Amino acid sequence: MPFSFAPARLGLARLGLALATAVALALPAAADDARLRTLGTADETRGWEAVGRLNFGESGFCTAALVTSDVVITAAHCLFDKESGERIPAEEIEFQAGLRFGRAEAYRGVRRIVIHPGYDFSEANRLGRVSVDLALLELDRPIRNGHVRPFRTQLRVRTGQTVQVVSYARERADAPSREEACTILTRDHEILVLSCSVDFGASGAPVFATFEDEVRLVSVISAKAEWEGRQVALAAVMEEELDVLIGEFARTPAAATVGKRIVVDPVETAARD
Repeated sequence: MPFSFAPARLGLARLGLALATAVALALPAAADDARLRTLGTADETRGWEAVGRLNFGESGFCTAALVTSDVVITAAHCLFDKESGERIPAEEIEFQAGLRFGRAEAYRGVRRIVIHPGYDFSEANRLGRVSVDLALLELDRPIRNGHVRPFRTQLRVRTGQTVQVVSYARERADAPSREEACTILTRDHEILVLSCSVDFGASGAPVFATFEDEVRLVSVISAKAEWEGRQVALAAVMEEELDVLIGEFARTPAAATVGKRIVVDPVETAARD
């Protein structure tokens, strides 16, 4: 069922945002990185194993998270070579679920990449791309490990709500780090502005909020910016856009989609086998 919302928008200019750099998430880490806690033990990573590092050959990495046993969500800009602007081939990408100090819960290749149809990597307005900076990657095999549990999604969030981010990034690439409590500072119908601390590699990192004692994925990190004199993180508002992305995923031919069901309703979007 498609979402339906009032057409009024606050507009990006009214948020007062300015991208902090020409390349998203390429600035040095902010001083408030002390809020980040490394998930360095099995106990600390319990429940977060479905967050993993998305490796692109020798060229770098992003963060991604499972939303079904064989589909991960990440930021669309991760799937492009920043020098050439070309799409990175699926065969050069590997998802390492729950990677921690050289060992992952599962290693999977990628067989299919589906990018939000509204996303254009070549668009000059990088801030305008944030709202559709979303992609789904189908893995070459499902992850059936019992304690690697895909995250359900909850798409409606509000200004002032507490969220958390689990990510890999520069100088903390070997294990996930968790920022347990940051805030949605403001939002419009396109972009969430978060107080969360992010750095290069955190692109695609899942943003979580708790609903009725269940942690659910509400967006993914897209970029770093300045807002009212402070460094902030930006993420897409997924209330409508995840529905669009799932529709694109369903329309893209692949043998693995036979028998797969992706359920969408007006309250939440949950992707399940």
